[in-house]
Amino acid sequence: MSIKIEKKITGYAVAKPEDEQESNVAHIAPLLERDDILEGNTYKIKTPNSDHAMYITINDVVINHGTPDEHRRPFEVFINSKNMEHFMWIVALTRITSAIFRKGGDITFLVEELKAVFDPRGGYYKKGGRYMPSIVAEIGEVIQQHLISIGMMEGQLNNAELQAKRLEAEEKLGADAMAKGNQCDKCGAMAVVRLDNCDCCLECGDSKCG
Repeated sequence: MSIKIEKKITGYAVAKPEDEQESNVAHIAPLLERDDILEGNTYKIKTPNSDHAMYITINDVVINHGTPDEHRRPFEVFINSKNMEHFMWIVALTRITSAIFRKGGDITFLVEELKAVFDPRGGYYKKGGRYMPSIVAEIGEVIQQHLISIGMMEGQLNNAELQAKRLEAEEKLGADAMAKGNQCDKCGAMAVVRLDNCDCCLECGDSKCG
């Protein structure tokens, strides 16, 4: 609605928004800050589809340093390889993943999202018969291993228990037991075998018998 001004203008002021309007503004949490030196781990991925290995480095930042609440959480990820075939999407993936790391909060959802990616050309079997549906899925597994190592995630079975299940499967079903497995409803890997009348995934440890 327009208002006609009948008097001479001698001054003006900028109107401030009402309190109700200001209360609706969503404030974004501050990003995690980077220290000059970060600690991290580098993981190697070698697929049968490439002559060159892929190296994944995940660096962590320490939160609440020197207090009882001190803990580590991922800050950035880098992926390097001599194979330039996947260079463009790898750069995009590392930048997006690093941005999610820096936002803070729960980042464990990344693991399930990445591990659920299937290559339409087919996956591959790692050394030892473990099936991977795609390179992206294996990157998701690496992030999962890292989150478990710094205490941000819990594995369904610890490494010793899972290794014992794999050895048992090899003894009873043969060295290529995982290659003969069915698809797991939880992680999607073709690694579900029957042990002691119970279906068990040799990839993530999921068991129908609890």
